[in-house]
Amino acid sequence: MSAKVRVDLHGAPVTMLATLHAKALDAEAPTSILHDTWAVEAVERIDYDWTATSMTRRNAPSVTLRSAYFDGWTRQFLAAHPEAVVVHLGCGLDSRFWRTEPGPGVEWFDIDYPEVADLRRKVYPPAPGNHIIAASVTDPGLLAQIPDDRPTLVLAEGLTMYLTRDDGLRLFGGVVDRFGGGEIQFDAFSRFGIATQWGNAVVRRSGATLSWGVDRPDDILAAVPNTRLLQWVPVFQREVFAPAPPRYRHLAAMLNRVPLLRTVAQFHRYAF
Repeated sequence: MSAKVRVDLHGAPVTMLATLHAKALDAEAPTSILHDTWAVEAVERIDYDWTATSMTRRNAPSVTLRSAYFDGWTRQFLAAHPEAVVVHLGCGLDSRFWRTEPGPGVEWFDIDYPEVADLRRKVYPPAPGNHIIAASVTDPGLLAQIPDDRPTLVLAEGLTMYLTRDDGLRLFGGVVDRFGGGEIQFDAFSRFGIATQWGNAVVRRSGATLSWGVDRPDDILAAVPNTRLLQWVPVFQREVFAPAPPRYRHLAAMLNRVPLLRTVAQFHRYAF
């Protein structure tokens, strides 16, 4: 049996360990939402005190519901574009490539900091069509490394809140300028969500800081030319929590009635 992989991460990259642990816990639950067996295997390969993530089976749906929703959007895009390019920004240790099972015509690029990219290579097997780029998503030369000759899906789950507004808008503008057409899919916290980040145990324990708050689609449409809104989903809407246990569905229904809380987090989907 090979030795486990040691990790030495700081700041925002630490949060990906909590995300991974949540998915592994969910996969082993009788009422799994995401069924991410790849996360279970990755956790088993990593030498880490997983109790430090603050994740339990009880709060794991806060992660897996979001990932399941973006998996659905990803599958929709790939069904319409079987020879697409997928650009997964800030991928962390997410196993979406394996969960969504892209066809042989898809070229998939997982992008994250060098230390994260190195960890991905150690815990996940190589696969045809799956490429890892070790870079910050704000690297000005990043997008030039990716083919621009086919429909492109840009995914940024759990990323935008760690960027500054200027960096985020520059990144999305660069995507539109670089690629001929496709979609940008991401989640965001509202400005209220950013202001109350002290209540997020995962962020607090990592020592990371959240910066960019997005309140409405107009915040993106007005700042990133040639984008068109496809879907905007406040996170507590019924459709998001449909796969969750009853107690989560009831809580979401209550929070969805409070205007300030209803949009504290949202899922965004734009065509370009």
